[in-house]
Amino acid sequence: MLDFAIRLATNAGKFLNDHLHDDITIEHKGRIDLVTNMDCRIQTGIVKEIERAWPGHSILAEEDCAKQGDTEYTWIIDPIDGTTNFIHHIPFFCVSIAVTKSGQPFIGVCYNPISGDLFHAQAGQGAYQNGRKIFVSSTEKLLDSLVATGFPYMQENLDAIIARFSCVLSRAQGIRRLGSAELDLCYVAAGAFDAFWEEGLKPWDMAAGVAILKEAGGMVTSLDGSPFDLYRGDILASNTKVHHELSRCM
Repeated sequence: MLDFAIRLATNAGKFLNDHLHDDITIEHKGRIDLVTNMDCRIQTGIVKEIERAWPGHSILAEEDCAKQGDTEYTWIIDPIDGTTNFIHHIPFFCVSIAVTKSGQPFIGVCYNPISGDLFHAQAGQGAYQNGRKIFVSSTEKLLDSLVATGFPYMQENLDAIIARFSCVLSRAQGIRRLGSAELDLCYVAAGAFDAFWEEGLKPWDMAAGVAILKEAGGMVTSLDGSPFDLYRGDILASNTKVHHELSRCM
């Protein structure tokens, strides 16, 4: 399944790269939540391939696709994580494919076709970036940490969002907001970021990155410190060493 997922992601990424400057049709799913014809086209192709190869597996994909299978495996797909970046030709987006086994992260693949960065992991087999095994950072203090975050499309809870941001900003080395939660998690896994937090997410925004991060030695919880739930929508992820200190701002 891992090799199959890698092939799906890289083929989709190459297609996106080849058509990056084509005319793109953009629709609004919400006030600032966008979808393009490329999202839909990529997802359709990936889903068809999975259905052909693994007909009994469940599938959950961003653009209105939910298929209930009869096995313990579920494929979770985001055809373009970072659609707004893609639309604006900002080279920080990825094709994201994950597999859960009995509800737990099992396989994760994230491919950025612009940088060529391919992250992948399978439970018990480690995490990799372009074939090189990766691990979380050894940073021990939030003051020395570079932290990533994102902002939800639904901003009713804006005061709390700003309060968390302000708290972390005053205690960390710096904060980055790059626009792809999956890639943010991958860069925590690779030790480039020391931690990441966000709320208002969907399973396809996190599933692959969580699988990769956990295999790289990272820690994942909900914002309030409770066990991570892929379907709850919020996440606090770190190299484990700064997790408790960062959680005080949540």
